[in-house]
Amino acid sequence: MAFHSILCSPFNLILTIFVLFSCCFGLCYTYNQPGYNTFTVSSFSYPQTTLRPFDLRYIRVDLPLWFSSLSISLSSDVDLDAASLRKTPESALPIICFRGGSPPLPEVSNTSLKDLVLVPISNYSFGVIQAFPNVEQCFPMQKNITMKLTNEQISPGAWYFGLFNGIGRTRTQSKMIVRGPAYAFSANITVEGCTTPTMWGQYCNQTVDTLSCVPSAGNISVAKSYNQTSKNVVSCKNSLETSCLGDGEQKLYSLEVMGVAEELTIMAMNIRLNVMATNNSGNFIGVNLTCFVRHGAIPSAALHDYSGNISKAPLSIRSPKVGRWYIAILPVNISKELGGTQNSNTKVCYSMESQVLECPIGKAGSNCTWERFVLQTILRRGSSPFESYYLPVSEKVFSKSANFPLEPLLSNSSYGEKPDDIWTYFLSEIPRGAAGGNIHIQLTSDTEINYEVYARFGGLPSIDIWDYFYANSTRSSDGSMFFMMNNSSKEKVDFYILYAREGIWGFGLRHLNTSSSASKDVIIMSISLERCPKSCSSHGDCKLGFDASGLTSYSFCACDRRHGGFDCGIEIVSHQGHIWQSFCLIASNAAAVLPAFWALRQKALAEWVVYTASGIFSGLYHSCDVGTWCLLTFNVLQFMDFWLSFMAVVSTFVYLATIDEVFKRAIHTAVAILTALMAVTKATRSSNIIIVIAIGALGLLIGWLIELLTKYRSFSFSIGFDFHMLDRWQTLKVWVQNLIKTLFRRFRWMFVLAGFTTLAFAAISWKLETSESYWIWHSLWHVSIYTSSFFFLYSKEKIVNSENRSPPNGNYELTRQNSRDEQVRGI
Repeated sequence: MAFHSILCSPFNLILTIFVLFSCCFGLCYTYNQPGYNTFTVSSFSYPQTTLRPFDLRYIRVDLPLWFSSLSISLSSDVDLDAASLRKTPESALPIICFRGGSPPLPEVSNTSLKDLVLVPISNYSFGVIQAFPNVEQCFPMQKNITMKLTNEQISPGAWYFGLFNGIGRTRTQSKMIVRGPAYAFSANITVEGCTTPTMWGQYCNQTVDTLSCVPSAGNISVAKSYNQTSKNVVSCKNSLETSCLGDGEQKLYSLEVMGVAEELTIMAMNIRLNVMATNNSGNFIGVNLTCFVRHGAIPSAALHDYSGNISKAPLSIRSPKVGRWYIAILPVNISKELGGTQNSNTKVCYSMESQVLECPIGKAGSNCTWERFVLQTILRRGSSPFESYYLPVSEKVFSKSANFPLEPLLSNSSYGEKPDDIWTYFLSEIPRGAAGGNIHIQLTSDTEINYEVYARFGGLPSIDIWDYFYANSTRSSDGSMFFMMNNSSKEKVDFYILYAREGIWGFGLRHLNTSSSASKDVIIMSISLERCPKSCSSHGDCKLGFDASGLTSYSFCACDRRHGGFDCGIEIVSHQGHIWQSFCLIASNAAAVLPAFWALRQKALAEWVVYTASGIFSGLYHSCDVGTWCLLTFNVLQFMDFWLSFMAVVSTFVYLATIDEVFKRAIHTAVAILTALMAVTKATRSSNIIIVIAIGALGLLIGWLIELLTKYRSFSFSIGFDFHMLDRWQTLKVWVQNLIKTLFRRFRWMFVLAGFTTLAFAAISWKLETSESYWIWHSLWHVSIYTSSFFFLYSKEKIVNSENRSPPNGNYELTRQNSRDEQVRGI
């Protein structure tokens, strides 16, 4: 009984403190809703949050024991219908998942994807979910989702909502570029509670009688042939000695199983009718008292954990879970018992009693002969929050490490049990807030291990009742979405329970062959709570995150370029493929030689430095980005790559203007400041391409304006203004014609067209880039963008620097061109 106060009382106390804390900050209200016996326990509003591709968010909600309903309202900018949903790849699929006790993981196994994520929408109202059939369920994210879950559907405790923007094995993969649709969501969550603890149901309109439990000396009808001196029997009775129910009426009871128990027995005694039966025999043996039992929520004929006719025999529940149990009693066939007549005054009366059978401390099993040990939590020094290992509290073993020998703790077969079915049990507790951790269980030996390992949340496991188990390489819970194997063999048992639920966990070791000599071999066992399973398989880094409330920490793997999956154990890109991708991304920057060579030949030294440095740093950046080699830190190389790329684009525009070097230096300085700010703030945003082109076009326009103003100052207006209309139009016509001729002579237009063509191909390459095809399209981007710069540079005709002369007729010529056949004269 000492184990009860350690594991159960603090949890209830924390929930009570949480509700009182919420009330102090205005989150809790105590008014009654009209017609209902409910009040608002808590109300949370989550502001609009944007989920980028492959991002996720967890939201935790704590439901107290007296809650009546949970209302959820989510709004988002996701607009997917049934047709488009089927076409959306899982890497871009926005979904919302729910799970009780720990955060959901929709992508750990293929089974979970088929059963949970890709649930046909037709089974539910599109956008309004009114049913919650499973404790772990996922739905496609919609524009508006409203949901109301009652205490008749879900149990109290911690519930988690996970919002994912894309799932699958590539979600954790490190990517050279992250592109895809982002969506924003906001949420409002309200928890309603019952004003009266004895009321239950969605509207708190159902009366629940609490069975008061006291230790008793035991009952031979319940304990059967057990040795009563070695048992603890807790008897739970109703405050009313007798209850009477009519045909179809229902009576609800609740009782608390405070600790790990062996058996819960529910029985009805003194069954009788409140009136004399009218049939000849006077016998009412046909009256049935159907009993429905459920853990944590009100049972019904359609939704219950156990059921039976307790008028015939008591209902026995082996290894009941710790917590609150609800019992519904429903009499049937009263009218049949009375010969088919219906009398509203006829009721069946009975006395209700339940008994909880517990073994003494340190014992377990049907005869309380097997060993049971409580595991002590020992935190690891210098580790992440809640990382710990567990050691048994026993004088039989003493260990300073996470491993302990198993032989001194094993149950033996000297008590008359089957020699091939002996169990040893361990109990541990996952603390509040540690639901994002993973339970790691290991058994190692030099010879073959003859043990099966079973795990169960809330109670002791058995051969028939368990949540996860490992028997051998072919028999295990490997298909479960929260069970992960780790190189188990005949000499080693090694597996993880992912994102373990908060609360009591029971572990059972079933020894299959105690007569074998292998029982004398040394077997080492370890049970620990770890962060990322398999240490991300040595292909990534373990990261730590918190849910939206900050109450729960969870871990996740950030994998390298080649691997993905929850534990980075899935190879997405082969070694040869990674080498080829790295070569393409790095070598494609050699195309920068083309514009750099031409700039150097034209003695445009500033442009030559920009193109050369851009090609070099782009190659270094991608070398570091693919994980080949990093000359500098990744952030520095990324800044230099984007900044020099921006400068190369703008420098191409400025080169096309024929202005003095002093003006070019001023424009380059201003552009360097602007592009540096863009590269250091948010270099990877898509809008930077448009901004850089706009800056380059503005630089070219400013260069032409400077050139225009320089020429304008040399004009001679000795002829004055001519107000004759024909002369004015003639002058303007000649000016436009000369301007067009000058522009045609300024550029080699075939190369201008080639430059725009390669620039268009670069834009197409950029548009087609995805996380999977980034390496090929970005390599083509390198080649096309540098080639287009070369074509634009080569398209500019060589300008002869000569002293400016004023045109004799006062018209303006944009510039003077050098030609082998004629000399440009002023008009």
